[in-house]
Amino acid sequence: MSETNAGQRQDVVDILTADHQEMIDLIATIEGAPDSAQRRDLADTVIAEVMRHAVAEEMYVYPAVEEHVPNGKEEVEHDQGEHQELVELMKRLEGLDAAEQAFLDLVHEFEAKLRHHAHDEEDEQFPKLREHIPEDQLVELGEKVQTAKKLAPTRPHPHAPHSELFHKTIGPGVGMVDRLLDKLKGRHE
Repeated sequence: MSETNAGQRQDVVDILTADHQEMIDLIATIEGAPDSAQRRDLADTVIAEVMRHAVAEEMYVYPAVEEHVPNGKEEVEHDQGEHQELVELMKRLEGLDAAEQAFLDLVHEFEAKLRHHAHDEEDEQFPKLREHIPEDQLVELGEKVQTAKKLAPTRPHPHAPHSELFHKTIGPGVGMVDRLLDKLKGRHE
C-alpha cells in the first residue's frame, strides 16, 4: 500500500502524478547516457513503465472517469487515442538501434507526447476525479492501480485493444509472457 511521508495512504491521483514525473525524468536521461547500450536499457525501462501505467489506467481509472466525470466517455476516448500513439512510438523505438540519430529523434518525439498526455491528465482530468469521487474510493483506486502495474505487460502491443475487459482477462497473461521475454533477453525493468 502506498503511503505519503505523513503516513496517509496515497490516492490514485498522487500515484499517477508521481508515475508521470518518474517516466518523464527517466526519458530525459536517455540523451545524456554515455553509450548506446545504456540508452537502450533506459528506453526499455521507460517503455515498461509507460506500459504498466497505461494498462493500469485503462483497467481502473478510465472506467471511473466514464462513470463519475461529466463527459467522461469522451475524455477516455481521447486518452485512449493518446495511449495508442504512445504505444506505436514505443514499438518503433524498440526496433531502432540506440546508436542511431533516428533513435534519439524518436525519443524526443516520445517525450513530447508523454509530456502532453501527462499534462492533459494532471491539469484537466485529475482535478475532476478529486471533485467527483470520494477520497476513500480514490485511495482504493490507487491500490488497484498499484496491483495492476505489477501484472501488466511491459512491452508495447499496438494491436491490443485499450479496454478494461481485455486488460483484466488477457492482459495478465500477456504481462507474464512479456516479463519472461524480458528475463530471457536480459531486459531490465
